[in-house]
Amino acid sequence: METSRYDTCVIGAGPAGLAVARALSERNLPYTHLERHTGPGGIWDIDNPGSPMYESAHFISSRTLSGFGGFPMPDTFADYPPHRQILSYLTSFADAYRLTERIEFGVEVEHVEKNADGTWTVTRTDGRRTTHGQVVVCTGAQWHPHVPEIPGHFTGEVRHTVGYRSAEELRGKRVLVVGAGNSGCDIACDAARSADHAVISMRRGYWFIPKHLFGRPVDTIANGGPHLPMWLAQRVFGALLRLLNGDPTRLGLPKPDHKLFETHPAINSLLIHHLQHGDITARPGIARTEGRTVHFTDGTRDDFGLILLATGYVHKVPVAQKYFGDEQHPDLYLSSFSRDHEGLFGVGFIETNSGAYQLFDTQAQLIAGYIHDARHRLPNAERFARMIRTDRPDLSGGIKFVASPRHTGYVDSTAIVKHLSRIAADMGWRTEGQPPPVRSARPSEALS
Repeated sequence: METSRYDTCVIGAGPAGLAVARALSERNLPYTHLERHTGPGGIWDIDNPGSPMYESAHFISSRTLSGFGGFPMPDTFADYPPHRQILSYLTSFADAYRLTERIEFGVEVEHVEKNADGTWTVTRTDGRRTTHGQVVVCTGAQWHPHVPEIPGHFTGEVRHTVGYRSAEELRGKRVLVVGAGNSGCDIACDAARSADHAVISMRRGYWFIPKHLFGRPVDTIANGGPHLPMWLAQRVFGALLRLLNGDPTRLGLPKPDHKLFETHPAINSLLIHHLQHGDITARPGIARTEGRTVHFTDGTRDDFGLILLATGYVHKVPVAQKYFGDEQHPDLYLSSFSRDHEGLFGVGFIETNSGAYQLFDTQAQLIAGYIHDARHRLPNAERFARMIRTDRPDLSGGIKFVASPRHTGYVDSTAIVKHLSRIAADMGWRTEGQPPPVRSARPSEALS
């Protein structure tokens, strides 16, 4: 059965999808919201099938700078909230704005198809189809693991961390963690505490930023200023990290081959601790494998029963890949607006060096502002449509990011927030959502 709604279809009820739903709701724009899981939260629900969440996962940005506009995280949360607090925050957000009751749970989208008249048909896995004026894909960027080929023939177990859940899985094993992103560092620290033998392998050196400086979350210090020119910030904070962590090669870590901030930040206070205490060993990249023996590029070798690949994810959009293009980094204007297909948007496919929720919120507000003006045939809509097709702003913030697949299309958070704010001001669109409406108390609540 096919029905025509001509509203906006939002696919996914993780953080990005919830931000978009609120932005549309606040403007009284009609929308349909689909989510394949049984509740909101996306990857932050560890029980969501396919989620990469693990028990030791925490936010890498502090709660102070991580909430949606108008709905800050509670003061009772930890500085860096664990995944269960994040899920409770997202659930509370959805309830506070009455978004939950509008989500169709347990509905999985099979594919999205563009129609000749510019509308979009969304087909569910059960065969039902609906037609919409716009589609916003919020299916997330951490569901499809990047699995590199391991040279040689390893006869032990090889797994990507997308299926990792807790340190108990490592107990009694000789474990090699490949990759030093934030999840790789977390899981390496789990291995340091639980495995019989733990090693972390990384092809390049990284700057390891502690989560706290002077007793404060490190991102609140950076956000609070002074705001230095990038070249000076790299020198000042680079010198501070060298003073705090010392020579990384002393711990077996490769020396960073890039300036601070030129890669996605590795914010972790425990890996250095475990290296200093001998709980884990650092090795460079893998040269080859033979049986259960791994040979590293520095000539050393070691035996392992388990290799965990913390090698990241590709930004696949299976429901509409042919419209989004490149799996590593879809070419979206401001990481949100399809350049080639009017009415198609994506939120959550951005790589940047700061907290994501406030950025998702800003992107959602711009999408909703554009849809509102297009529906009312306001001049802003056509002006912005021309920008979508032709504008290619430099959002690097003056940083020369390293040449790696992850950093293709990478943007500096400060640069993109400033740029989005300028555009919003020019268009007369707000950049963050409003506080939730105050609900009148039920009689029983008023008397309690």
